[in-house]
Amino acid sequence: MGLFKRNPFGHILFVKKWLIRILGALTHRRFRGFNELQIEGSEIIKNLPDNNVLFISNHQTYFADVISMFHVFNASLSNREDSIKNIGYLWNPKLNIYYVAAKETMKSGLLPKILAYVGSISIERTWRSQGKDINRQVKMSDISSIGKALDDGWVITFPQGTTTPFKPIRKGTAHIIKRYKPIVVPIVIDGFRRSFDKKGLRVKKKNVYQSFEIKQPLEIDYENESVSSIVEKIEYAIEQHPSFLKVIPQAELEEMERLNRELRDW
Repeated sequence: MGLFKRNPFGHILFVKKWLIRILGALTHRRFRGFNELQIEGSEIIKNLPDNNVLFISNHQTYFADVISMFHVFNASLSNREDSIKNIGYLWNPKLNIYYVAAKETMKSGLLPKILAYVGSISIERTWRSQGKDINRQVKMSDISSIGKALDDGWVITFPQGTTTPFKPIRKGTAHIIKRYKPIVVPIVIDGFRRSFDKKGLRVKKKNVYQSFEIKQPLEIDYENESVSSIVEKIEYAIEQHPSFLKVIPQAELEEMERLNRELRDW
């Protein structure tokens, strides 16, 4: 790898590699130390192609969710089975991992800007801006950026576009799936909103059960399946379909709502 070789977004890969190493070292104990991340399905990661893979997940904090995925993906590619033990997997990380994030979030300070360099595809949200509900057109340049990232590697997206649980899936994710025909891998995380602060940068509580489940890729008929059908598959796959509300204790639902009110006020 040349010292100044860049990815399709102009980021220098040598710089990106060192940022992943440093940030990974600083955050490792958040998932293996203060709290133990319980991982399932890491063997699925090892069998994926190098590009055109879309990971879909529920969303609990702004940054911890993505950071955990960088750990789990790189550990899995280094033959750790459902484990992030031994941080050596970060020495040669996969550099073509990207994640979709709101542009305003990634410009909100120095640390978000550093995290953006690690792999953010920063897009303008069409439904919310600066804490207010809005309604604006999707920017085709944002869609093209996601396509460019899929062509180069793996993309992580949170199709609800919010950390509030059981919110509707954004149809844009289904349109991207139909347009670019990626392998779609669901991930379900839990425990992050209890163990981390609102941003997902500070450990709020120790000894919290954190889970990270990687599921088998979705079976999708890209040509003939409707957008609404794909949306419903996503809802079930990341366990955000309204039917899942019936199995969550009321006290936990109230705690979710309290935490997400704090996030909206942040």
